[in-house]
Amino acid sequence: MAEMGTDSAEMPLPTPAVTNNPPENTIHDEAWKHRAPYHKVSHERFGPVKWRAHCQCRKISYVIRQDRPLNAKFCHCRGCQVMHGAPFQWAAIFHKEDVSFVNGSSGLSFYSSSLNTQKYHTPTKVSCSFCHTLIMDEGRNTCLLFPQLIEFAGSPEEKKNQRNLFKPTCHIFYEQRVMDIPDGIPKWSAMNDDSDRLDDRGNKIDQ
Repeated sequence: MAEMGTDSAEMPLPTPAVTNNPPENTIHDEAWKHRAPYHKVSHERFGPVKWRAHCQCRKISYVIRQDRPLNAKFCHCRGCQVMHGAPFQWAAIFHKEDVSFVNGSSGLSFYSSSLNTQKYHTPTKVSCSFCHTLIMDEGRNTCLLFPQLIEFAGSPEEKKNQRNLFKPTCHIFYEQRVMDIPDGIPKWSAMNDDSDRLDDRGNKIDQ
């Protein structure tokens, strides 16, 4: 509307705002929202759900379509100890395509420790933005999920059998452990098959 006391016929028309085409860098930066595991997939396309999981407040939930992970490990590195506030991390590895967040990327927050940023960038740690439960570590090709979040159901024996499907095959970064774990599972000083084998007490095993 023209200001009072001016001739509106002489006022130049404002340049229309362009709102239909977002900046190219915005499209690139948010492309991850349209890839697994963040893009919403129909039940028919995703297939039968084998496992369901959720954060502490249940605002974030996801489903898995594979019976068991590609691998599972206990990680004793200092980073995992700090992030989880626990002696070690229990992680199960899945292909991203086998995981789907029920509400897409909504309600998620990210932290890239390599870049020290909350901007999405793989590898990244994914958590609930409300209760801050750590949901997963996302890599470039796979994601590390935490079996503690999965809904195991049935009798105590049935739950035990279900958890055994996620049983770790090894301990990694065992040199940084805060306690000995005499469970008979192979232990590595750093990454498995790329470091020294250790016994339960952390002594090097001659190979």
